[in-house]
Amino acid sequence: MIVGLAALAGLLLGSFANVVVWRVPRGESVVSPPSACPRCGARIRWWQNVPVLSFVLLRGACGSCRAPISWRYPLVEIGMAGAFALTAWWRGYAADLPAFLALAFVAVVLTLIDISHRRLPNAIVLPALPVFVALLAVTGEWGSLLRAVAAGAALFAFYLAIALISPRGMGMGDVKLAALVGTALGWIGWGALLVGAFAAFVLGACGGLILIAVRGGSRKTAIPFGPWMLLGMAVGLVAGPAVSGWYLGLLGL
Repeated sequence: MIVGLAALAGLLLGSFANVVVWRVPRGESVVSPPSACPRCGARIRWWQNVPVLSFVLLRGACGSCRAPISWRYPLVEIGMAGAFALTAWWRGYAADLPAFLALAFVAVVLTLIDISHRRLPNAIVLPALPVFVALLAVTGEWGSLLRAVAAGAALFAFYLAIALISPRGMGMGDVKLAALVGTALGWIGWGALLVGAFAAFVLGACGGLILIAVRGGSRKTAIPFGPWMLLGMAVGLVAGPAVSGWYLGLLGL
């Protein structure tokens, strides 16, 4: 039941995520004005905002001027539903589930923005960390929370050092995101932090090589790193404890 409810919540929030992804990079409010067709300016009615279903009923076009609606909108809604369902399946009825659902929302939104605009907006990254920490604090697990904050500070310092040494290789948006990623990983454990941080660079390197091979370019071609940080975080959260335990076992520790 919790997985189904989470999927439904993700589907509904996916519609809002589309607003955030479109407006925040442009410096616009996500609250007002109400959503409207970018071509004719017709205000979108409530029934035209029903996730996925409205896209099908409108046949992928504006109800007023028939301008085509991008397939990205229903795909984001479905993707958010999937992210929420997977998060609920992973955490179950744990007290920290709301915190990780909020993290899933932020992760999807930041991934889409970074891919499209090559930036991680402060308007999302900066408030995400205190909100996430506050939701974790509600659980009352103070030892885990202290470890999470320490891990977030450690990963932030690590990324900051990289940015100072090689400013072209690491953006400050990535540095700020590292604090959130490290906090999430640290909540699970130090093993999750190490695996998640390492996975980000491995996945980023592999993904970068594939993109360069497909699109052309060189090793100096700018590639957004935020999505790889978030994907590495997912790997660390889910598989980090098992992978780190396996590795320590090989070392006889």
